[in-house]
Formats: sequence, C-alpha cells, structure tokens
Amino acid sequence: MIGQSIRVGRIRGIEVGVHYSWFIIFFLITLSLTTRFASEHPHWSLAEHYAVGIATSLLFFVSILLHELAHSLVALAKQIPVRSITLFVFGGVAQIAREPDRPLTEFQIAIAGPAASALLWVGFGAAAALAGHRFEHVAALAGWLSSINLVLALFNLLPGFPLDGGRVFRAALWHFTGNLAKATRIAARAGQVVGYAFIVFGIWTGFTVNWFGGLWFAFIGWFLLNAAQESVLQVSVRSALTGLTAEDVMSSECATVAGDRSLGDLIEREVLRTGGRCFLVSSNGRIEGLVTLHQVKTVPREQWSRTPIHAVMTPLDRLRVVGPETAITEVLQMMERDDINQVPVTRSGRLLGLITREHLLRVIAAHLEFGDRPPVRAPR
Repeated sequence: MIGQSIRVGRIRGIEVGVHYSWFIIFFLITLSLTTRFASEHPHWSLAEHYAVGIATSLLFFVSILLHELAHSLVALAKQIPVRSITLFVFGGVAQIAREPDRPLTEFQIAIAGPAASALLWVGFGAAAALAGHRFEHVAALAGWLSSINLVLALFNLLPGFPLDGGRVFRAALWHFTGNLAKATRIAARAGQVVGYAFIVFGIWTGFTVNWFGGLWFAFIGWFLLNAAQESVLQVSVRSALTGLTAEDVMSSECATVAGDRSLGDLIEREVLRTGGRCFLVSSNGRIEGLVTLHQVKTVPREQWSRTPIHAVMTPLDRLRVVGPETAITEVLQMMERDDINQVPVTRSGRLLGLITREHLLRVIAAHLEFGDRPPVRAPR
C-alpha cells in the first residue's frame, strides 16, 4: 500500500505514508466535526468551527498513527521488522515483515494497539475535564477525541481477524492447537462473520436511520470481509510452500544473451520469438548480470538498435541472490518486500538457476490445486 501513498517521514526507521484515499475521509470527518461543533457551540465564529474541526481531525489521525506505532514498536522489540505504516480511508495499517514465531509474541503485538487507544481515551478525557469551560475549544476537541479513541479501542478488539481482537483470538487458538495455519483459518472465518454482520447492519441502518452512516458501516464490513478472505489465502499459500526451497522451484534453463547485442536484436530474436521477459547477460562465457523487459522499456524505442544490452542490465553484484537451501517462503517475502520479479540462485558465486515471479505463481497455483501436502523432491 505504501507504493500508492505519499511518504511523510520515518519513525524509528519505519516509513510512514498517507494513502490517497486518506484525503477523502479527512475531508468527510472535518466536515462532520465542523457541523457538530457549529451545532453544539453556535456562539463560535465560522473560523473557530473550522479551526477546531480541522485540528480535531488531524489529531484523530495522529491517534490512529500512535495506535499503529504501538503495534510496530512491540514488533521491533521482538526483532520483527516493520516495513511501513500507512494511513488510509479505513484508518491505518502497519505492514509487519513476517509472522510472529510464537503465540505470546502475537498477543503482545496485537494488544498494543488497543492499549494505546485506551491510554489516549484516558489522556484526552483528562484534558477535557481539566480544560472545562475556561478553555472551551480544547474541551470540545479533547472530549470528542477521548470518545473516538474508546470506540477505536473497542472496535479493534472485535474477535475477527485481521482486527486486533482477531489477532488476540488467533494467538489463543495458536496456543491451544499448536498450529498457526489452523488458528489463522478459524480467526479469519470469524473475521468474515464480523464483516457480514457489519454489511447487514449497514444495510439496515441505511434504510431505517441514516443512509450515509449505513453506507459507511457496509463499506467497513466489505473491507473486513475482503481482508479476512485475503488472510485465508495468504496462510494457504504459506502452508502450501512450507518445506520447499529455492533449489526445488528454480529453473536451471535460463536463456542467456551476449551483452554486446543491441536491445532491438534482443526484442526481435528473443522476446518476440520465445516470449521471454528476462535474460541472463554473458560476456566471454561469464555471467555479468540480468536484463528484463521492464529495463528495455525504459529506453526510447528509436534508441534500441544502437543501445547494447549491458548498458541497461543489472550487474550480477547488484542482484538480490539466494542460496539453493533458502526457504521459498523467504524468497517470496523478499520479492514482495523489494518489488522484484527475478531472483538468481547461486552457490559460491556460481549461478545455479533463476526464480521468476511468474514461475513461482504457477508453483503456488499447482500446490493450492492439489492441496497442502509435503513436497516431493526429485533427484538431482
């Protein structure tokens, strides 16, 4: 999601971004708060209504950021990398690089977010009480933020994955069953139930109370439903690939082209005839790097005939490589994290094969089609 976001900075090495959809909800919340404050405090000026509304809306999203940051800091303390935090239309999400290694760690990471929101509920509530009538603007701002942080904490504690409460539920199931995949499936099914419940409640609210509120509840339910379904798919993929290594999946028949050939020749004689999208580049029998169709497209078409392949290739020493014994789940995580489509497999500096995203997706599809079963290793 961070790729579709505006980067706003880094906190403890974690990249923080604002998704484009955030501006929609920021505008709607600001408008709603301005209307609310105008109704509750008609003696304020128009400028005061908008100023307090905008400030409250901004602090609301700061609260969400602190909620996600709490998850992230606990994950970092447990030596689990965190890729990014992104604010978007439905709140925020912290992208943690890998699953926790034990149920207690999962519980600690999950509960940190609601705990942070609960602390903000108490903190803003105390600020509102202290402000009183002397600082009416602060009291109004802090009062609303206190209430919304309580709602945020309680909502996230619903026992449906991937909500925080669903992760706590998964941690408990994992502890009692000893099986993360099974725990994830059950917790995700609970998440789907919660999603459907929100959709039904949203439809009912839309027809009987308020169409906009109902629509919003239905959208939240739709989001939870899709997130839960995606979680089931992800755990199925991880389960299907468990036990496979880079050596099992790599292709040892990689097309090789000479680096002094032109890009035009590569397209004409290789790409259009074989459909290949990436090629190893050699010179005097030695592998020098890798060239992809994406790299070729960065060069204007009229320059293809006079641009050699080695001018656009990625040198071998700059490629992300893995050893043959590397778990394929780690290779998949690396592809997703670094947004790469090809990973060479090497041993002692010698190229053994290549793993492409396209081939890996076919392997995943085959394992999902025939069920989760231990991989059968062919003799080499």
